[in-house]
Amino acid sequence: MNVKDKIVIITGAGSGIGAASAKLFAEHGARVIVSDLNFDGAQRTALEISQKGFSAAATQADVSNFDDVEKLINETVNDFGRLDVIVNNAGIGPKKMVKAAEHTLEDWDRVIAVNQTGVFYCMKLALQQMEKQGSGNIVNIASLAGLKASGKNLSYSASKFAVVGMTKSAALEYASKNIRVNAVCPGYTESALLDQLLGMRPDMAELLLKHVPLKRFGLAEEIAEAVVWLASEDTKFITGQTITLDGGASL
Repeated sequence: MNVKDKIVIITGAGSGIGAASAKLFAEHGARVIVSDLNFDGAQRTALEISQKGFSAAATQADVSNFDDVEKLINETVNDFGRLDVIVNNAGIGPKKMVKAAEHTLEDWDRVIAVNQTGVFYCMKLALQQMEKQGSGNIVNIASLAGLKASGKNLSYSASKFAVVGMTKSAALEYASKNIRVNAVCPGYTESALLDQLLGMRPDMAELLLKHVPLKRFGLAEEIAEAVVWLASEDTKFITGQTITLDGGASL
């Protein structure tokens, strides 16, 4: 995958899919800005990359805070002169999985602020920079929950459907500007979010795997392969697409 020397920001890169994507980008020669609200996590990811002889820098940012996102983009451009790729990966789930009428206002506000508004902030500012420089690539991390119904998960599902819609709208608007925008839609993937879900009841893993034809959960590294591929020079004719990696669950 050809991403050599590309300047790449990855949000939520302190763990999970974000960390796996950061490592894979770096292994393929990209210069990676590892961003996370959890600065310790971001530092761990960046250190792992640097210890292998690749390029990475850690930074703290809350994607639900516009000023934080603006600082992240501006510092990257000031340091490197451009922004080639942004992977909008930062995301959270609700604290309680309940039906829509019982969904808490706190969970709604938190999840929408990070998963939807945070992606909007990052896209808005990245697109401004990419339009100035005449090229760019955005990969948004959506979800299987953004393609099909997800019970007792209203805010998360709403936010991920929104990410899919924003991806397609921006791809249409900026294709003529040499800017591509795509999304990946992971199914049940080993991550902190999945751990939170599995912790809700003892038989949750068994219940979930009944819906996965491949009979296993995905690996963060498997999702990262699709992220880096979409951001690479190998996919120049792909924009506005959602790539689903779910072990067949959507079938």
